[in-house]
Amino acid sequence: MTATRPGSRAAAHDSLRALALGDAFGERWFPLAAGQGSAGAAIRERRTPQAPRWPWTDDTAMALSVFAVLDRHGEVRQEELAREFGERFLAEPARGYGSGMHQLLPLLARRPDRWREEADGLFDGQGSLGNGAAMRVAPLGAWFTGDPERAAEQAALSAQVTHAHPEGTAGAVAVAVAAALAADRTTDPPGPAGLLAEIADRTPEGAVRDGLLRAAGLPPDTEPAAAAAALGSGYRIRADDTVPFALWCAAGHLDDLTEALWTTAAGLGDVDTTCAIAGGVVGGRTGLADVPDTWLERAEPLPAAFAA
Repeated sequence: MTATRPGSRAAAHDSLRALALGDAFGERWFPLAAGQGSAGAAIRERRTPQAPRWPWTDDTAMALSVFAVLDRHGEVRQEELAREFGERFLAEPARGYGSGMHQLLPLLARRPDRWREEADGLFDGQGSLGNGAAMRVAPLGAWFTGDPERAAEQAALSAQVTHAHPEGTAGAVAVAVAAALAADRTTDPPGPAGLLAEIADRTPEGAVRDGLLRAAGLPPDTEPAAAAAALGSGYRIRADDTVPFALWCAAGHLDDLTEALWTTAAGLGDVDTTCAIAGGVVGGRTGLADVPDTWLERAEPLPAAFAA
């Protein structure tokens, strides 16, 4: 078993809880998506979604699998992670998984040893460049608090099980690096632009990295809707169209989880995923102590096995 830094499990668990909260909070805006003016106005006015229950989606379901493997081994074991993904999908397939995962995950449940061949074969042999590997990985980054190199290496391993395209993997690397840096409270992080540039420096070359550099260059007073227009907020369900905006939101609110989630939601798009990413990155640093009680009461809790 690979040793982890003291306290890294606690940061990872905080990140997991915040990821699930962001996922559930973001998912609640989809009923208003047809009338974006309604959703945008409610977010600007900070009107909490009125649904009595906020369910989480596949973002959290897959993050649970990542956390479970880390908790057992302290590192990613790819075949075991493939099995976890597949079995959790079969137990609850209606969590909002994308079409590629509906194709892949039942295969992994039966033959987790074939994860490489099956993941490589998606999308006519290109592999997936979607945002699924990025949406689930923040707790892994927080697990390796203060060790962004290790976080990047392990994030790539976790991504390859389902997202073999280089951009799908790069999205996961960027989020994990962000979470590893954010959760480290022993040093003061640089400002938002500096943090995004540092994340970009550790992200493989390509569209995700280019988007992070554009995010770092946005003026400090940029509104979330303008940032989403410039960077993308997940409408295309691609890593490069999702990760830069989500990390821009997180970098600007590293010590305020609630405001990070409101800011992220204001970009609309794939709101549950962008909020899961931003929530997971910030939550590994802040925990959930300052989140409104109403949110915690409405959001679906983690399964009992992950409660502590």
